[in-house]
Amino acid sequence: MGAVKRRFEARTVIVTGAGSGIGKATALRLLDEGAHVVANDISAPRLATLADECAGHSLVTVIGDVSKQQDVDRVANAADGHVDGLANVAGVMDDFLPLAEMDDDTWERVLQVNLYSMMRLSRAVLPIMLAQGRGSIVNVSSEAGLRGSAAGTAYTTSKHAVNGLTKSAAFFYTASGVRVNAVAPGPVATNMAATFKSELAAARLMPLLHAIAPVSANVGQLAAVITWLLSDDASNVSGAVLPADGGWAAI
Repeated sequence: MGAVKRRFEARTVIVTGAGSGIGKATALRLLDEGAHVVANDISAPRLATLADECAGHSLVTVIGDVSKQQDVDRVANAADGHVDGLANVAGVMDDFLPLAEMDDDTWERVLQVNLYSMMRLSRAVLPIMLAQGRGSIVNVSSEAGLRGSAAGTAYTTSKHAVNGLTKSAAFFYTASGVRVNAVAPGPVATNMAATFKSELAAARLMPLLHAIAPVSANVGQLAAVITWLLSDDASNVSGAVLPADGGWAAI
């Protein structure tokens, strides 16, 4: 077996949602490849477990809810003025609620975590990256950002908006050395709750998902795609929304 690549030596990368799932797998891979990682999660116990698993690596953990500006500021400040990469992974589901059954609390929470957090944290690190003349941002979108038949209305809306955020930022900043891309996973085996609270959603979506959705990916497969986009191996890729969905987008 070949040696592990060290693509992130002397580089600092912020990862949100790093306490579990895709975020944790991404943080672990970055650490193995030499990065200094600023790991954020809303759960203190999950971050403590990550820190225990990564003793000896260059890791800073920041507990906080990135849907709140004050916590975004703490995460950005923990990078100590040097940010080479940002992986916006944190996200929540919407119980597959259709529009007519949507409540304000669900709508606002999903948009705050899935979209506003990405905007705020990207906004916080972009001046640092632009001053450096280089940087890479990767936003986790979803297959639900490519179609209307993969989730509830709030989640679908948030991920379509993430794609627009990604493309707009890439348009404005790629020429200045900052690349911005998104990854659109299909089903992934994580601990994110995905319950059906709507009979209509279950009746409409479940037969379709069972018929065409591929087998769930593992978090390591998504971490590999995210770290590739963050790395110089993807130096000519910006503004892409990359499906990492086992071929679902081809259906």
